[in-house]
Amino acid sequence: MLTMKDIIRDGHPTLRQKAQDVPLPISDENRNILKSMREFLINSQDEETANKYGLRSGVGLAAPQINISKKMIAVYLPDDGNGKSYDLMLVNPKVVSHSIQEAYLPTGEGCLSVDENIPGLVHRKNRITVKATDIDGKEVKLRLKGYPAIVVQHEIDHINGVMFYDHIDQTNPLQPHDDAVEV
Repeated sequence: MLTMKDIIRDGHPTLRQKAQDVPLPISDENRNILKSMREFLINSQDEETANKYGLRSGVGLAAPQINISKKMIAVYLPDDGNGKSYDLMLVNPKVVSHSIQEAYLPTGEGCLSVDENIPGLVHRKNRITVKATDIDGKEVKLRLKGYPAIVVQHEIDHINGVMFYDHIDQTNPLQPHDDAVEV
């Protein structure tokens, strides 16, 4: 079982590397890594388990965050606020199209690999289309909007060596961009 000690922290070189493509078909080893990442997210959202193991709550995790430089992400979002849930284990995910309109979380973003609170708005695309391979080896095309889109972009950034705070405007960190929507 993954715990917080398995998650590398800001400053670790793996977090700034571009992750490697995952060869297909997906190996059992990579499938098991994805399952353990998903399990961490589920455990981190369960109050009793989280308290028992000292887990910080998370909705997404990328393989580089557990020091595995491979293009794999897990997202576990039991409710996106609109009654939809997302349980994703993706390899080689890539944003293939996106809206011009941006979106942001009014409280900013957090990250399991970043221990301190970094104030500032992270502007991302409000709508995205992602192509990836799921854990069963099937090609998937996902259309996401709002919070799920923000979460998936955050995780895809990790496999590209990008941290959420790289997107914060250093001059006006709390100023929303024109036409950006609050999620």
